[in-house]
Amino acid sequence: MSRPLYRGVSGIGGKLAAADEAYYDPKEPSENGIGGGFGRGGARKRHLAAAAVKIGVLLLLAAALVGSVAWAGTLYAGRGAAARAAAAAAHRGYRRLQEQLVTDLLDIGELAGGGVRAKEAEVCPPEYDNYVPCYYNITDAVDVSDLGAGVVISYDRQCTRDGRVTCLVAPPRSYRVPVRWPSGKGFIWKDNVRISGQEFSSGSLFKRMMVEEDQISFPSDAHMADGVEDYAHQIAEMIGLRNEFNFNEAGVRTVLDIECGFGTFGAHLFERDLLTMCIANYEASGSQVQITLERGIPAMIGSFATKQLPYPYLSFDMVHCAKCNIEWYKNDGIFLVEVNRLLRPGGYFVWTSNLNTHRALRDKENQKKWTAIRDYAEGLCWEMLSQQDETIVWKKTNKRECYKSRKFGPELCGHDPESPYYQPLSPCISGTRSQRWIPIEHRTTWPSQARQNSTELDIHGVHSEVFADDNSSWDSMVRNYWSLLSPLIFSDHPKRPGDEDPQPPFNMLRNVLDMNAHFGGFNAALLKSGKSVWVMNVVPTNAPNYLPLIFDRGFIGVQHDWCDAFATYPRTYDMVHADGFLSLEKTHKHRCSTLDIFLEVDRILRPEGWVIIRDTAPLIEAARSVVTQLRWDARILDLDIASDEKLLVCQKPFLRK
Repeated sequence: MSRPLYRGVSGIGGKLAAADEAYYDPKEPSENGIGGGFGRGGARKRHLAAAAVKIGVLLLLAAALVGSVAWAGTLYAGRGAAARAAAAAAHRGYRRLQEQLVTDLLDIGELAGGGVRAKEAEVCPPEYDNYVPCYYNITDAVDVSDLGAGVVISYDRQCTRDGRVTCLVAPPRSYRVPVRWPSGKGFIWKDNVRISGQEFSSGSLFKRMMVEEDQISFPSDAHMADGVEDYAHQIAEMIGLRNEFNFNEAGVRTVLDIECGFGTFGAHLFERDLLTMCIANYEASGSQVQITLERGIPAMIGSFATKQLPYPYLSFDMVHCAKCNIEWYKNDGIFLVEVNRLLRPGGYFVWTSNLNTHRALRDKENQKKWTAIRDYAEGLCWEMLSQQDETIVWKKTNKRECYKSRKFGPELCGHDPESPYYQPLSPCISGTRSQRWIPIEHRTTWPSQARQNSTELDIHGVHSEVFADDNSSWDSMVRNYWSLLSPLIFSDHPKRPGDEDPQPPFNMLRNVLDMNAHFGGFNAALLKSGKSVWVMNVVPTNAPNYLPLIFDRGFIGVQHDWCDAFATYPRTYDMVHADGFLSLEKTHKHRCSTLDIFLEVDRILRPEGWVIIRDTAPLIEAARSVVTQLRWDARILDLDIASDEKLLVCQKPFLRK
């Protein structure tokens, strides 16, 4: 299994035990200095000793600071630019030693003070094992069938910051670390996802899964009637391609899969260099999103019911819906308008439904529904390319003039917001005024599109020199990550007991969540280095919105307010990365606490998962004091002797109940 980071003088003390040995009792007093068997007199002596140590530390700090100022003044008294440059370099080195001294003194003070530090967070009760904030949560003690027919459950996203859970969401008692990719694509541990007996008894899951004693496997032919490979080949032919290997040539790179089942279609397309994002409603159990993420396929909770999805317009090359439960004929076709918003010009909407069969259309009510859908599609300037069996493929127009020649259909939007962060569904057609209105067949194809030329960058207001510097910086940073953290996380990682020999590239990571993605440079550098990972690029709502650029590079991502919960289930990401995120939050004070944000990171991070935070030295030191409350194993690493930035590398422990 993964070798934990050992905490030296720059760590937080102690050593993370192996996953099979780790045990934490939230009521244990010795770790947080509460209780511990001391009498009243002993406690008084301990507090006096702690106060004395603190006074001593403050005196030493003051002396160090005074010495630093005097010493720096003598250096800068030299004459000439060369002398000043040498003095500056020497001062940086001295300051780093000084910062280390401060850290060591604080650690000594903490130890001498009897472990006086922030109290560790409690572990949530068992009913929070699958806790998803902002959504209705059914606890283990309540069965949906027991609530009665009169109870209406709302699965829409409803975020409030009142009553925020401040405990650690621990895994179920029988949770096991997921099987490493690519083997994990084919089977998962049954106890890692929440599936009730009701789903099994209904038989709906058996059609797509093979359930054994302790695992669930996913045959490749279980998702579609004729097998997923034949299904993908059929779609390619309907578009006019030879086979699914030609999707990239036709400009298809990113796919939005609505109610994706359990990710089989996306898993197949991934092998064809297509990146598929699965979205589905929140489900108390038998969740499509939870199971898809457990398999290592991109997914997040999302619904067409009332809100726009948190993606910019003109972002996906294909939207796919195979027997999803969206009633496209309702609300004047507003759900189709949302599909149109997300599709690039010339993009494809693939719809597979029982409603499309000749047998279903014998029913007059079904005929009425089908006619409404066809008319709505025509009003959006979609062209029906082909229909085979249950599957229909529409192509969105790539000509803006079409909207002027229509006889009916939704109006064009007067304003096109690029930041649809859970805004209400819009009944108008958006994106027609955007410079990003570029037909997919005219766009740079994958993988060249990840690099973006100067003309493409001008659309986003990004200078090519800035973009090139960002890419170069991230290429170097990823190499540093690998050299610093191997074999802890990435290449040449020792296998866990019982694991088969891993396949290249030997890394334990399958997915990464980048909390402050900027241009998506971290994503690009990971792919350039040959790592078999996918990245959820998150653009904070309080940061410059480069999410359209991220999608135009052929990546996927989402806008998010980190004071809200992320739209996913617990334990769904192998790594969380944050570059400059603490600095960003510092400029927006009084939003929410760093502890609140890190508690959410802990919820979505898998046991034994990793967190890498890159920021200024003072903010990294402050963050380290917060992660102690989460029981993360943490270590601060220096990046460059000439840099003011540091790296905080943390590993989430495997909390055993």
